[in-house]
Amino acid sequence: MQSLRNNIAVIALSGGMDSCVTAAIANLDYELAFAHINYGQRTVNRELKSFNEIADHYRVKKRLIIDYTHLAKIGGSSLTDKNIDVTKADLENKDIPSSYVPFRNANILSACVSWAEALKASTVFIGAVYEDSSGYPDCRPDFFSAFERMVDLGTKPETKIKIITPIINLSKAEIVKKGIELDAPLHLTWSCYQNEDEACGVCDSCALRLRGFQQAGFEDPIKYRIRPKYL
Repeated sequence: MQSLRNNIAVIALSGGMDSCVTAAIANLDYELAFAHINYGQRTVNRELKSFNEIADHYRVKKRLIIDYTHLAKIGGSSLTDKNIDVTKADLENKDIPSSYVPFRNANILSACVSWAEALKASTVFIGAVYEDSSGYPDCRPDFFSAFERMVDLGTKPETKIKIITPIINLSKAEIVKKGIELDAPLHLTWSCYQNEDEACGVCDSCALRLRGFQQAGFEDPIKYRIRPKYL
């Protein structure tokens, strides 16, 4: 692939494993600009710490932190409403979990596209995973294809921004392997939905992450209160 180093890519970087590996992939060919959304999630401070540490790792100078307080005000998710319990992981469940934040990825992408147009960036990367799409409807490939069409209609005629989801068809185990292959700083990432000191090990996000590491045959480098076997 021809290097696109003279092109800027905006990366939606939550601080989690998926977005970190996505950044590592984008780093192969693009100048990176990192965008982070604080939306009132339970682990907002821990995620922001990971965002900045990953940005430091890649020496990213262009950083944008946006406070989307309206998502917390809207509620409807256990990530933003402390009156709703974060449910324990059930990896066989096909229903939309309580952790689903209504239309979150559309909000995130809107901010990233606005910044990308201002920067004259060519690309927005987001670390969505289709494996999660049964629970999160805004992780489906069709959603991102439709959003890219909307971007084309809603930006200046000369603006051409691609929405790239490089890990969308990978399993969590494959994402772990890709991260290790690219020497991504997985030890700096944070995935837990409810704790900021030690990952709980039992929420959906912890379970998917731990199972990915276990299936890949590697030890997850972050601290957990408990480490169940999810194989």
